[in-house]
Amino acid sequence: MRRRKAPVRPVLPDPVHGSKVLTKFINAVMLDGKKSVAHKIMYGALERIESKSGEKGIDVFNKAMDNIKPVMEVKSRRVGGATYQVPIEVRPSRQQSLGIRWIIDAARKRNERTMVERLSNELMEAATDKGSAFKKKEETYRMAEANKAFAHYRW
Repeated sequence: MRRRKAPVRPVLPDPVHGSKVLTKFINAVMLDGKKSVAHKIMYGALERIESKSGEKGIDVFNKAMDNIKPVMEVKSRRVGGATYQVPIEVRPSRQQSLGIRWIIDAARKRNERTMVERLSNELMEAATDKGSAFKKKEETYRMAEANKAFAHYRW
């Protein structure tokens, strides 16, 4: 380790649902420090999910997050001039941040008209094991499985 570990900044639970994960998600959706816009997008997406699926928006969000969190990933490791993709387990905090990142990236790449539509559709698909964010998780897991032979290079 080069320097000390970065301190973990505490986040306040969001005022509507009381969820810290949702606050982190809103912060990740935010662009250029426009938090109120990010709030509108997120809560709009949750309302749209409720009107479309009939389930509670926050429940669909939590289910989507659980489905997207990766269990294994690969990390590049140089051993004697060769680079190996070594499979490692993912820490819970990293699982959460990767899940958030993948859902938002997938939503931004979709081609619906508004971000509210894109995000709500991506969350609904992720909750039912579909969508490009879920595909990304599966792909990551397959990479780790394929490189199981190099697991002994773990450090």
